[in-house]
Amino acid sequence: MAVLKDILYKVPLVSVAGDTGVEISAIHFDSRKVAQGTLFVAVVGTQVDGHQFIATSVGQGAVAVVCEQLPDTLNEGVTYIEVESSAQALGVIASNFYGNPSARLKLVGVTGTNGKTTIVTLLHQLFMKLGYNSGLLSTVNNKINDKVIPATHTTPDAVQLNALLAQMVKEGCTHAFMEASSHALVQKRMAGVTFAGAVFTNITHDHLDYHETFDNYIQAKKKLFDDLPKSAFALVNVDDKRGQVMIQNTKASKYTYALKSTSHFKGKVLTNSLQGLEIEISSRDTSPQTVWFTLIGDFNAYNLLAAYGVGILLEEDPEEVLTQLSDVKPATGRFDQVMSPAGITAIVDYAHTPDALENVLKTIQNVRTKNEKVICVVGCGGDRDKTKRPAMAAIAASLSDRVILTSDNPRSEDPEQIIREMQAGVGASQQKKVIAITNRKEAIKTACMMAEKGDIILVAGKGHETYQEIKGVKYDFDDKKIIQEIFQKT
Repeated sequence: MAVLKDILYKVPLVSVAGDTGVEISAIHFDSRKVAQGTLFVAVVGTQVDGHQFIATSVGQGAVAVVCEQLPDTLNEGVTYIEVESSAQALGVIASNFYGNPSARLKLVGVTGTNGKTTIVTLLHQLFMKLGYNSGLLSTVNNKINDKVIPATHTTPDAVQLNALLAQMVKEGCTHAFMEASSHALVQKRMAGVTFAGAVFTNITHDHLDYHETFDNYIQAKKKLFDDLPKSAFALVNVDDKRGQVMIQNTKASKYTYALKSTSHFKGKVLTNSLQGLEIEISSRDTSPQTVWFTLIGDFNAYNLLAAYGVGILLEEDPEEVLTQLSDVKPATGRFDQVMSPAGITAIVDYAHTPDALENVLKTIQNVRTKNEKVICVVGCGGDRDKTKRPAMAAIAASLSDRVILTSDNPRSEDPEQIIREMQAGVGASQQKKVIAITNRKEAIKTACMMAEKGDIILVAGKGHETYQEIKGVKYDFDDKKIIQEIFQKT
């Protein structure tokens, strides 16, 4: 329970009608969850406007309403709070309701197109190994220490987020690491959250179905850094030309990492193989050290460098950070290897953007001996950015010996139409190496049948996901499990 006037602290108010001394038992922005004694926040969403459900919520027992536009009729005994942005207010109110848990943690947010899940996973493992109780909020799952809490979104809504952070504080966590998606930043799900630091990985074309323009997408990511307090740090990848853009207006202390550019945290890949990475790592305050990591590929060199930088910026011993990082494991579904008894290597990866797919395939090209085939199974999600489709197929065709175009999560779209749009990106000279198999399981099975000893199969796009979404229904589907079953039978 909390008093309304207390949880309105730092919320810019336009007008108030009613008693702000009422007690609030819970906060909801979904009218279906409203019960007696709750606060209903009317948020304007992408699909539904919460203002349409104010009367319904009051009828179900809401004692207070936060909205951007007051209803024509105000019910007696109900407090109405008018604000400029309900979404912004919801974040601040949720933070206040749960006792501002983010301010009681060293919370680090990671944003960018690729690498978010891996970096927060590495950081969670690192700080657990360093002896801290730590929380994780990621696309794959949420964790409080080693306890797993399933994730439904890359970034939870404001109420779920603060409830999780409060639970982390209750269970003794001192640190937490979370992905900050562009959708969540635009929707102000992290309003009211206090960050100790933020990381920018990279930015490539993605989610243009939602953001409409690439500049909107960049500005969404930049918001994380614009809102950082002076006490925080901002760590950005300056090998990406937007790295400096991210920190133009931040009040936080600015730091950089890179493999190619001058930076505060610098890495140089010495060895890159299917067994791991050997990297020379240094900072402006430490001499270069050569370390072997179990992760694979240049893209993971960036992820490890970011995690190293965060460790140092959170005042951990540089040598101890490197020692513990050398033993961390990749996130589920990120360059996840499965070996067959016949000597075939299958790799499951979440690569679902052109840049991510190119990174993974280039990594495979760098570690192969050239005597084996690279077979790529790839699809594109339905109801998402269509401009990626021909680009994904073009990259797969240029960097693989054989390509099987298949379904990803077609959602409401016709999977065969998605594949046709992908095929448009395949050049005439590469048509012979590309086939289309709509059924994803059959596509994976065909790739395994094509492969011989030493060959490498990449199954891209779904990674950690354990379902396939078709026409609004989620069916059990796990790329890694399917590969393991096929390999057991061959």
